[in-house]
Amino acid sequence: MSELVMTQYLHKIFDHLQRLHDEEASSIQEAARMIANQVKDNKIVFIYGPGGHSNLGSQELFFRAGGLMHISAILDEGTLLSGGALRSMAIERTPGYGTIVIDDYNLQKDDLLIIVNAYGINSATIDAALEAKRRGVNTIGVTSIEHAKNTPKEHPARHPSKKNLFELVDVAVDSKIIVGDAVVDIPGLEQRVAAMSTFANAYLLNCMAAEAVKILVDQGIYPPIWKSGNATGGDEANARFIGQFKGRIKLL
Repeated sequence: MSELVMTQYLHKIFDHLQRLHDEEASSIQEAARMIANQVKDNKIVFIYGPGGHSNLGSQELFFRAGGLMHISAILDEGTLLSGGALRSMAIERTPGYGTIVIDDYNLQKDDLLIIVNAYGINSATIDAALEAKRRGVNTIGVTSIEHAKNTPKEHPARHPSKKNLFELVDVAVDSKIIVGDAVVDIPGLEQRVAAMSTFANAYLLNCMAAEAVKILVDQGIYPPIWKSGNATGGDEANARFIGQFKGRIKLL
């Protein structure tokens, strides 16, 4: 009896997350220190996933049970799939769009921006990174170095500069997504199925945030953490801190 497709996928996920754990510990810790320093200074940490499913990375850290309250997700309507999938792809390929988004959120010198994009090549991603750099914003990139390096310079998704996200950020956390993202083979089918990037992004981002909290607690600093509103006492626990962030976090 052949292995179930879902079993193959499970093993692929386990192996990939284990690889990220083993090979990206140093970059995760470096990113965590950057996040911890912002929270220590009571500053907001911005996260932007400029691309259809990359937006899920921004949502993963924002307003999340067990997550830092200092996170501000940049969920610009242009690249959200809810506005239309083909429209989203066209906008993420539009030069200058990422610059507008960074300006709209008014990022300033010494702010911290996490940019999440598995492929790390599209115009919205690269323009966001370049604009952040121009403004003196510190940056973390969660992206696949392999995917970027193996995407031809002439690919239509690329920014006109042909630059890669991992080359532009202060700290690159490598999600190690293979070209095409999907990882499961089905005999007789040419195209692979079952993507990996959402699992990889969620794991890396939550590791970064959790390690940042550990760094702060070790220093005697206890940052506000979201409690699920569906858990007993969640609303009351969150209400103690919400006033600190209303007006500072755009989408709260």
